[in-house]
Amino acid sequence: MKNDHFAQAGSAHGQGGRATGFNRMRSKLSFDRLVEMGARMGMKNPLFVCHEGAAKATTCIGGKEYINFSTYDYLDINTHPELTEAVTEAARLYGTSAGASRLVGGERPPHRVLERAIADLYGVEDCIIYVSGHATNVSTLGFMFGARDAIFHDGLAHNSLVQGAFLSGATRYSYNHNDCDSLEALLREKRDQHKHAIIVTEGLFSMDGNIPDLPRLIALKQQYDCMLLVDEAHSLGVLGATGRGVHEYFGIEPGAVDMWMSTLSKSLCGCGGFIAASKEIVEFLKLGSPGFVFSVGMPPVIAAACKKALDIMLREPERVHKLQKISQYFLKYAQEKGLDTGAAQGYAVVPVIVGNSMVAGFLAQALFQRGIFAMPITFPAVKEGTARLRFFISAAHTEEHVRTAIDAVVEELPGAQATVDAYMQQTQVKEQD
Repeated sequence: MKNDHFAQAGSAHGQGGRATGFNRMRSKLSFDRLVEMGARMGMKNPLFVCHEGAAKATTCIGGKEYINFSTYDYLDINTHPELTEAVTEAARLYGTSAGASRLVGGERPPHRVLERAIADLYGVEDCIIYVSGHATNVSTLGFMFGARDAIFHDGLAHNSLVQGAFLSGATRYSYNHNDCDSLEALLREKRDQHKHAIIVTEGLFSMDGNIPDLPRLIALKQQYDCMLLVDEAHSLGVLGATGRGVHEYFGIEPGAVDMWMSTLSKSLCGCGGFIAASKEIVEFLKLGSPGFVFSVGMPPVIAAACKKALDIMLREPERVHKLQKISQYFLKYAQEKGLDTGAAQGYAVVPVIVGNSMVAGFLAQALFQRGIFAMPITFPAVKEGTARLRFFISAAHTEEHVRTAIDAVVEELPGAQATVDAYMQQTQVKEQD
C-alpha cells in the first residue's frame, strides 16, 4: 500500500497534483507576474536588494554608495552611540532572546520599562508590546472582535489592519479613503446591526503620506458608540512638535482614542509593535491575544533599543523639526517640477505617482543606475493605475539629496514611459500578426 501511495503521489506530481497545484497558486502572485514581465522587457528584479550597512540617508550596495529613500530611520537615530551602548548592556544581561513567551517565562525588565514609557507618552494607563508590528494589528483585531461585531476601516488601511479584520470574523466595512462622510453613511446604515464596532485608520497613511481627520473620527466614534484604533506606524516621531504623533498634531487629548497602535521599526529603530490603551484592554490582550500569548517575547535588546530611541526623540525635538522641514521641501520641490505627489502632505512619506507598474519599475532602475535607491510600489500594494515610487524621508536627508533625486526623476521618467510604450506597441503588432 505504501508503494502504491507514493506511486500515486508521484503520478499526481506529473499530472497537475499537489506540487503543481502550488505552482498554479504561486503564479497568482502579482509581484511574480510583474517581475516576469519586467525581465522580458529588460528590467532587473528590484526586490531583495542587499544593503551592506545600516539603513541611513545613504546606503552601500555592491560597494557603491546610494542616496537612500527606502529607510524607516525617520529621525536619524539608528546607529546612535547611545543605542549601541543600551543594546550591548542588555545583551550582556539578558542575551539576545527572551527565551519564551512572556506569559510563561520570557518576561524581562526592558519589556516593562518600554511599555511604561509608551503608556506615559500617550497619557494612557498601559501598553502591550508585540514581537511583530504586523502581528500587533492582526492579533489585536482578530482576538478582540467576532462574528456579531463590525470593523469599519479606511479603504487604504494597511494590510495588517485588513487581515486582522478578516481573521476576526466580524463584518468588515471599507469606507472611502479619508472620507468621513462615507464612513458616517456606513455607520448610520450598519452600526445598529452589530454588537460591538470599531473604526480603524492610520495616523499617517503609508502609501500616500496624508493624515486622517482625527477630530471628526473621534466625534463619529462617540456618536455611533464605536471604539477607535489609530495605527501610528508612520506618524509616531513624525507628526507634532515633539513627535508624539497625530494627537499632538491636532492638539487632541490622546485618551479620546481607545487604542493607539504603532510599529517599533520606524522612528524607534527596533522591530515589533504596541497597543497603548486602558489597563482593562491591555490585560485582556496580554492574557488572550494569540500573537502575544503564543509567541516568544520581544528580544530584550530590541526593547532596550526602542526605549533609548524614544528617550532621544523626546530629548531632541529638533530631529522632528528637521524631518518636517526637509519633508516639506521635498514635497514642494517635487510639485514645482510638475510631479504627481497625490494627496501627500509633506510628512516623511511622499509618493511620486506614475500610474503604470512597469513605468515605476523602469524609473526605479534608472534612478538606481544614477546612485539613488527608491523602490517602486505597484499593485496589489496600491490600486491598479496608481503605481508610484515611494520616498521615505529622513532627518538626515539634505536639500541636495532631494534636488538630486527629484531632478533625476524628471529626467528619467520620459525614458521609462517610452520603454514601456515601445514594448506594448511591439506586443500588439506581434499579436495582430
